[in-house]
Amino acid sequence: DRLRLPSPKTEHHNGGASRLVPIFPELRPFLDAAFEQAETGSVYVIARYRGANANLRTQLLRIIERAGVESWPKLFHNMRASRQTELTADFPLHVVCEWIGNSAAIADKHYLQVTEDHFRQASKGGAKSGAVGGEIDAKSGAARNRTASRNNAQTPVGNGVMPLCAISYDAVQTYLVPPRGVEPLLPD
Repeated sequence: DRLRLPSPKTEHHNGGASRLVPIFPELRPFLDAAFEQAETGSVYVIARYRGANANLRTQLLRIIERAGVESWPKLFHNMRASRQTELTADFPLHVVCEWIGNSAAIADKHYLQVTEDHFRQASKGGAKSGAVGGEIDAKSGAARNRTASRNNAQTPVGNGVMPLCAISYDAVQTYLVPPRGVEPLLPD
């Protein structure tokens, strides 16, 4: 259930000549088919385009065109970034970096992306977002009443001060914060 990939960039480091990556379920059928079609004694999954002068980008562009898909910029970089982002949603970053062959700093700077799924999950209060869900509704009436007098003393709307609510485990607490925010004022 693993592939050994050569790592030419890190082969000069101890143990850096190759890395192991899992055979992901979406890749398995293609590898099985290639294995069945391979000649006896074959060593490589991809036997063509192995030379140093092979132009893989040109070949990939031909494949994309035949598939009827519009090409995108930085073909290989963007595919790598997409996969690193997908895997990081399910596995710890250090594990994904081991498989992809980069460091957390490089992944963060060059590969990890914010996706539409991240926005959807956050807006739904997804489990990984740290949202507290329905805790406020589950609070007892006594907890709500402890802050009632403070809440009733709020300044009317339109006076230039807006309430800021902080969720605690005991009650919802309301504080007044000027509309400019909480950053220190800088001289003009």
